[in-house]
Amino acid sequence: MKTQANAGWLIFILALGAGFSVASIYYAQPLLPLMGETLHLGVEGMGLIPTLTQAGYALGILFLLPLGDRYDRRTLILLKSVLLTVLLLLCSMTQHFHPLLVVSLLIGMAATMAQDIVPAAAILAPAGKQGKMVGTVMTGLLLGILLSRTVSGVVGELFGWRSVYQAAAVSIALIGLVMWRVLPRFAAHSSLSYPALMMSLVHLWQRYPTLRRAALAQGLLSIAFSTFWSTLAVMLLEHHHMGSAVAGGFGIAGAAGALAAPLAGGLADKIGAEKVTQLGAVLVTLSFALMFILPALPPMAQLALIALSAVGFDLGLQSSLVAHQNLVYSLEPQARGRLNALLFTVVFIGMALGSVLGSQLYALAGWEGVVALATISGAAAWGVRVVETRRLQRTSLSV
Repeated sequence: MKTQANAGWLIFILALGAGFSVASIYYAQPLLPLMGETLHLGVEGMGLIPTLTQAGYALGILFLLPLGDRYDRRTLILLKSVLLTVLLLLCSMTQHFHPLLVVSLLIGMAATMAQDIVPAAAILAPAGKQGKMVGTVMTGLLLGILLSRTVSGVVGELFGWRSVYQAAAVSIALIGLVMWRVLPRFAAHSSLSYPALMMSLVHLWQRYPTLRRAALAQGLLSIAFSTFWSTLAVMLLEHHHMGSAVAGGFGIAGAAGALAAPLAGGLADKIGAEKVTQLGAVLVTLSFALMFILPALPPMAQLALIALSAVGFDLGLQSSLVAHQNLVYSLEPQARGRLNALLFTVVFIGMALGSVLGSQLYALAGWEGVVALATISGAAAWGVRVVETRRLQRTSLSV
């Protein structure tokens, strides 16, 4: 009983750590109008803040995550938690636009401690419990992504956007200290030098077309996801005269979809991960396409439809992510950390592209342009999965 209680406590701490750290890259989205007012920014300028944060996360995944195969993950998690705490405090004190962009990029890189925590959970899981433990930690990570908007929107409207980053810094400092106390030391799984680790990423990318197709499809879905969340707060303010708290509240709707997403793992076991990726892409596409009818609806019905669409596309995106991870991790189990780095690098390149393209399209074509980009991106992801399924069918027939 004591062992089970300890294991449950450890899972809870890891889930909190993953959620709090990944939340750092999403706090800004509902706060953009407040930040723009303080720093005198236009829509394009505001869009650069989440763009650089997500670009930093992509860079951190690509260049920092492979270190987890070479060094003690416990030490890496501690170092990143210290760095992230300092950067969040600096962000809260920044008075000018360009330093804010630099700090935003670095916050994204340090927030990759979330991606160090997930493999740590897999290593620490008892035999036969890996799926459950990793799934629980991933649920914490997904909730961190979605509920961060709700928290930052409410806190930002009540106390100002700087207070959000100050509270975030405290949360990272506390959870980092707790993880340092409860985590054991981790043995290195590779003796490769850092340049050799990085070169192995190139070889893995070239070796596995399944990895490339999975990354491309999930990256396209991420464009749709980020396009929506990076412009929602601005749209709600301009069209519905609603503040950051309401924009953040839509994160609750998204969280409802994300909580159902872990079921996609079981569904993938039953019908195959390939089908789940297609179903997820279809759900994302249809959820965004529904929003084309918004102009025909009264204001309250518009808000209800946006919330419904958020549930749908978050469920579709997260289900596809789970299925894509199943596909990628099965390619070469001893290189899962590096395969994960490659997959998520492309995912967050998509996130960054969605932020910058979404803000530019909103300035040029309004909310209809944002919806169009998200719908096209979802449909393109579905097309990638269909082409990949046919390729695999031809390969199996030739064998």
